Amino acid sequence: MPGPKPAARAGRRAPTWARTRYWFDTMVARGTAVLIGWLVLMCLAIVVPASAALVWADDHGPTTLSGRALAVWVSVGQTLKLGGAVGSPLYVFLSVVLALVALLFVSTLVSLITTGLNDKVLALRRGRSTVLESGHTVLLGWSDQVFPIVSELVTANANRRRAALAVLGPKDKAEMEDEIAAAVGRLGRTRLICRSGTTTDPALVSLVAPGTARAVLVLTHDGEEGDAHVVKTLLALEAAVRGLAGPARPGVVAAVRDGRHKRAADLAAGPHGHVLNIEDITARLIARTSCEPGLSLVYRALLDFDGDEIYTVPAGPLAGSTFGDLLFAYADSSVIGLLRADGRVELNPPWTSVLGAEDRIVVITEDDDTAVPAGVPLPVDGGAVVTAPPSRPAPERFLLLGWNPRAPRIIEQLDAGVPDGSVLLVMAEGEDHLKDAERCARLPGRRMPVTVLEGDVTDPDVLAGLDPLGFDRAVVLGYDGPQAGGLPLAGDDRTLVTLLHLRALEQAAGRELAVVTEMADDRNRLLAPAREGADFIVGSRLISLLMTQIAEDADLGAVFDCLLASTGDTFHLRPAADYVVTGRPVGYATVVEAGRRRGHCVIGYRLQPDGVEGGGGVEGGEGAGGPQGAAHGLRINPDKREAVRFGPQDAVLVLAPGPASPAAPAPAAAAAPSPRLPLAPESGAGAREPA
Repeated sequence: MPGPKPAARAGRRAPTWARTRYWFDTMVARGTAVLIGWLVLMCLAIVVPASAALVWADDHGPTTLSGRALAVWVSVGQTLKLGGAVGSPLYVFLSVVLALVALLFVSTLVSLITTGLNDKVLALRRGRSTVLESGHTVLLGWSDQVFPIVSELVTANANRRRAALAVLGPKDKAEMEDEIAAAVGRLGRTRLICRSGTTTDPALVSLVAPGTARAVLVLTHDGEEGDAHVVKTLLALEAAVRGLAGPARPGVVAAVRDGRHKRAADLAAGPHGHVLNIEDITARLIARTSCEPGLSLVYRALLDFDGDEIYTVPAGPLAGSTFGDLLFAYADSSVIGLLRADGRVELNPPWTSVLGAEDRIVVITEDDDTAVPAGVPLPVDGGAVVTAPPSRPAPERFLLLGWNPRAPRIIEQLDAGVPDGSVLLVMAEGEDHLKDAERCARLPGRRMPVTVLEGDVTDPDVLAGLDPLGFDRAVVLGYDGPQAGGLPLAGDDRTLVTLLHLRALEQAAGRELAVVTEMADDRNRLLAPAREGADFIVGSRLISLLMTQIAEDADLGAVFDCLLASTGDTFHLRPAADYVVTGRPVGYATVVEAGRRRGHCVIGYRLQPDGVEGGGGVEGGEGAGGPQGAAHGLRINPDKREAVRFGPQDAVLVLAPGPASPAAPAPAAAAAPSPRLPLAPESGAGAREPA
């Protein structure tokens, strides 16, 4: 029995438009020759009947059939640009051939121009053209670091003409430009150039002209292979600039997440590179801020380009001065160290250290050209200086909520910096996290006993049973390790929920807990239910700011290495009552002198917010009330001619030896003011109002 017909097997017959479209697709797929033939036939099928209709409809046209046929031929020839010449058959044939040749050449030329323009536009959109710039900044890679780095570079380039920033990333050029424009906004004088390609290919890295750049920043990548990608990018960069002489090579700044990969990254970056360890730096900042609340605001203020930053300036006419004299050489800049001619950095050196002619001065100032010597002595009220030794800090109870790969390093740093007799309680969740925490607690040589409890810090009942307000300090960490996926909440989501419960406990008890919170995304910091001025450590953002600072001034790499080291001098917030008398105005220069006598560099202060008992304020001038604004009471590098009144709860920001570093003994003359600095009367009349 014969089978069913095709139409019956297929069911319902396909619509006419679908069959027509299928026929057209099939015809196009058969090649150019078939397509041209069909186009010729379709053109003739339309033009010839239309021309005949025009000739027959013309009342003044020829009346004979041969005349009308000739008129149709002329109309068709003119329409198809064949001339429509009349005459002998040979003449007509040759005219048609010449017209076809001309049409072919013109069409080919138009096609070539159109194709070339399209290819050029597509190439530009792909970002594969070579950058012809010099003195620009190059960013290799694409991550969330792009946006804070671009934002800071735009601010840094505000007073620079023809500044350019070239970005090489794996995304489409237009997509990268749109994302940067949406996140950063107006770029001011900085011109953004984006190129698309992988950063591990030396040929593609060469597109952004790294050999003529002033600095190259290699961005970090997420995932287990992120550090490997950074190392391969550094190797590709080395291959792209190979052959350049040492001074002509750009400065390179990169960062790795795992300290085990730092050595490999250092070797790949070469002698002109500076590689940062994200995990180590983040852990140090969390530990330091836990011991001294408010330090996160200090590092954030010094690392961005909005306000005062760290610069190095030449010795100039101050060559031959001692470091003790340099502290009072500038009225509106704070000296914190020396950069020796051989590249050594000495932060807070002995006051008898002499500045060489080839050395540079490490200062905190508004811009790289605002460190101008005062030229006149700055008055000091010796009677306002406190000479009694500071009291020993009391033991404290620390609470660590959560766990991640940085927690062991945080505990190690805390153990070295907390007062004797302090204790730490860790609450974590997850078998692997608990094992890691217990192993860390059992390490020998601990000054601070560590207790580990299992519990879900996002459970309000568990958190309330822990009585967190009974502790002096608390640290909230997110779970971002390889086992974080097994928890109901991880990362910043878990951190935000924990902060919500802590905030509810604070409001119910009517008192606050000093909390340091680590977050992965800076945007989540704005969502956090915390009081104004609370301490947040966003490791990726701080590292981005640090990379930008080093890219703008390569000398700052060694300076920040010293500031963030586990030993040596670093920033501290100390009680103002340990330096000067409280309750009455004193000149800020007097505070600097009080720090000098203790072997400390005073670089600012922090006043308690308005309404807090014991808070002080700036006396008079337009600086009055300024510290209570967006800086949350923090004032870095104030004018030494200002007067400030400290309360018992206010703090002085100093650069001083840390707990793990022995304090350098002050010279014998440190007990008395510098001979170059005339003392003001003991009555305090020397405290001047802000200029």
